[in-house]
Amino acid sequence: MERIGIRELKENLSRYMKKVRTGQRIIVTDRNNEIAIILPFGKTDGEEKLYQLIQRGTASWSGGIPEGMRNRIVSKGKSVSSAVIEDRR
Repeated sequence: MERIGIRELKENLSRYMKKVRTGQRIIVTDRNNEIAIILPFGKTDGEEKLYQLIQRGTASWSGGIPEGMRNRIVSKGKSVSSAVIEDRR
């Protein structure tokens, strides 16, 4: 992720907006203090919150499938959602 100062952003706004359109995120700084993140429109709130957790070091992600999700349980018969709906009736 690229870090740029406010002055640099103002002087080259079109260039940085092209980068954002391609999916890149840009951190905007003011005297080396991070003040904003410019990201492509259309990201969900959940994605952004997860991204912030990763940035703070609270969460980590190495890419790929999460450890607990690798071995899926395959069952025969009704789906879990069908069983829950039936039980609610």
